[in-house]
Amino acid sequence: MNTDMDTPASDKSDLVKWGIAIALLFASVVVFHLLEGKLFAVRVALVLAAVGGAIFIASKTEKGRFVWGFLREAHIEVRKVVWPSNQETVQTTGIVLLMVVVVALFVWILDATLFWIVRLLTGQGG
Repeated sequence: MNTDMDTPASDKSDLVKWGIAIALLFASVVVFHLLEGKLFAVRVALVLAAVGGAIFIASKTEKGRFVWGFLREAHIEVRKVVWPSNQETVQTTGIVLLMVVVVALFVWILDATLFWIVRLLTGQGG
């Protein structure tokens, strides 16, 4: 029985790609701090370009393709959602606010009643 588990070439290339992506992110943070005297917009643009490059490189790995496919499918599902109309949203919000007020009043009355009962039982009432 062969106990040697050689990783396929694609796994090794994925590791290299992940290493490059992480190194690119690390380098962008270092460059951002090294260019402290430069215009902030230029520094941010460099970081954003490096992040975009790291995402592009990572998307070429097996896990990156899986995540990209998942995001694509999630976007398709979001487009299938039937969103409520403006009127439905306002009505639902009104009902929720009304119920919050009703429950708050109920809890307040319950608290006051229990406080009154405890004061009577302990003899602290006037």
